[in-house]
Amino acid sequence: MSDRKPPLYAIHEERGATFTPFGGWAMPVEFDSIRAEHEAVRESAGIFDVSHMGEISVSGPDAAALLQGLTTNDVESLSVGRAQYSTITNEEGVILDDTVIYRLAEEEFLFIPNAGHDGQMEERWVDHREEWDLNCEVENRTEDWAMFAVQGPDAEDFVADAAGEDLRGLGRFSITEAEIAGADCLLARTGYTGEDGYEALVPWDSAEEVWNEFDCQPCGLGARDTLRIEAGFLLSGQDFHPEESPRNPYEARIGFTVDLDTEFVGRDALARVNEDGPDELFVGVRLEERGIPRHGYEIRVEGEAIGEVTSGTMSPTLGEPIGLGYVPTEYAEEGREVAVRIRGSDKRARIEAPGFLGDR
Repeated sequence: MSDRKPPLYAIHEERGATFTPFGGWAMPVEFDSIRAEHEAVRESAGIFDVSHMGEISVSGPDAAALLQGLTTNDVESLSVGRAQYSTITNEEGVILDDTVIYRLAEEEFLFIPNAGHDGQMEERWVDHREEWDLNCEVENRTEDWAMFAVQGPDAEDFVADAAGEDLRGLGRFSITEAEIAGADCLLARTGYTGEDGYEALVPWDSAEEVWNEFDCQPCGLGARDTLRIEAGFLLSGQDFHPEESPRNPYEARIGFTVDLDTEFVGRDALARVNEDGPDELFVGVRLEERGIPRHGYEIRVEGEAIGEVTSGTMSPTLGEPIGLGYVPTEYAEEGREVAVRIRGSDKRARIEAPGFLGDR
């Protein structure tokens, strides 16, 4: 099956973007250069087309109950206009996907599956609605909404210019209605870069007009990846995968998304992990020699493989090679000397907590 295309595919092509297949979508990987786009976000602001992300609407009297049963955080605690980061797990507590849930009204929610997961999650939600005999509607709206992310220390200024000064006051993990270029949009103070920023849900047919309201650097998935690696953020399908790299939220260091006082699929398995502690932990790895840690490279101690890199890059901000991956808990302390096997050679490295930028 051919890749799905975002509504601005032709506009991006005219702008000179190069494309990559990602999660079943053909998405821009860069417009000018990954470094230029990365630096724009760290120093000022950039805009990303993230229309490959899914949007699933859940509404009705039992909407909260359905979401509560299928995600690990406390959905019932969300007030209208607020958002939460959460995970979707199976009975074994393995992460199927991570997501952000928005409460738009008392009985109306929107949650965001990762690229290519919208059909799977729609089916999962419908199946459990029927199994649990709940009264709510589940609607896949992925191709109703475009999604843009304006990110960087100056993002607030660009959003205020496009959507109004009152949007400056929008709190972190909050969502509100906003009019941009005459279109009725949803605007959230969320992002995936380690910088301040906003994400806008835009009617599919208004995508071009809204995109043009933001006169900042267009950015592709290449810069999005280097930015999120520096920030230590997980990438679904790469830093966890239910078959190829099954991980639970405690291993992935996102145990804060788990509320064991609620009932959800996988709750009992995660309660056991919480009590016993995870066997492995998600860590950062900083190389002390030349080379770049890539997905699948071994993390080694005294010549023996103890773990594996899941993501890596040459950090544009730090000018150093960095990676993310998993090691046994006993090797996860900060400063631990390890090596990364690169093209037949062990390169000296040290373990860090994920998130390399600190208080820069």
